Amino acid sequence: MAKSAKQQLHTNKKTKQVVLDKDFAGVKKGQKLFVATPQLVNHYIKQIPYGESTTIVELRNKMAADHLCDASCPVSTAIFIRIAAQAAIDELEQGEQSVSEITPFWRLLTSTDKITQKLTIDSNWLDNQRQLEQGY
Repeated sequence: MAKSAKQQLHTNKKTKQVVLDKDFAGVKKGQKLFVATPQLVNHYIKQIPYGESTTIVELRNKMAADHLCDASCPVSTAIFIRIAAQAAIDELEQGEQSVSEITPFWRLLTSTDKITQKLTIDSNWLDNQRQLEQGY
């Protein structure tokens, strides 16, 4: 049976730093690539202040800089963002936590992001939640 997003979020993984021996996903050979964990990506999303937003690229750049790397892996980061967002959605839908308690993935994702299409939530909810926080 497949693991739930919450189970995937809480798996015991370690971060990695890899020097690339060939170009990969826009990162050049010889650059140091940071590979996060689902929990670390979740932590970074939680740090986005109320009423503010950031982009996936900005999040990846911050993680890379914080870990003294040239870039963060775009592939694993996207997967981990989806895991963190879906775990938050599941907690909300199951009544485990309220909107103010879950990971605020709407501060990172928009209705037009590819990751959003894979989530079990109406994509317009993200934009509405962001607008509520920004006072529109």
